[in-house]
Amino acid sequence: MAKKKVLIIDDEPDFIRVIKERIESWGFDVSSCEGGIEALEALKKMQPDAIVLDYIMPEMDGVEVLKRIRAQDPKIPVIMFTAHPDIKVIKGADALGVSAFIPKFSAYTDVQNSLKAALDLIDKASGDKKG
Repeated sequence: MAKKKVLIIDDEPDFIRVIKERIESWGFDVSSCEGGIEALEALKKMQPDAIVLDYIMPEMDGVEVLKRIRAQDPKIPVIMFTAHPDIKVIKGADALGVSAFIPKFSAYTDVQNSLKAALDLIDKASGDKKG
């Protein structure tokens, strides 16, 4: 069985490195991009099973990237990260079908466990559709 592919989109190389290593340790095949434009090109070639997307990026914010992702693929699961949770952002992203919304760093959130739980749910849902 082929590994599920995850695309990480974030402008912080250190964050990408840490999250990529963790997701790979869970058995996923992981690619990454450091911005929205690069990610939209990669999306066409890679066809990932899930996307981990940062909200705040310099060239294009996560909601704009998500809108463009939805234009290419309305069904792909997207997990959105943000260092600055804001109810307007969450509502805007939720309207675009975000699978999970996780604060990047918080004393109240175990980021890795939240991400693992979201990827497990996505993996289970895609397995249920195939079975």
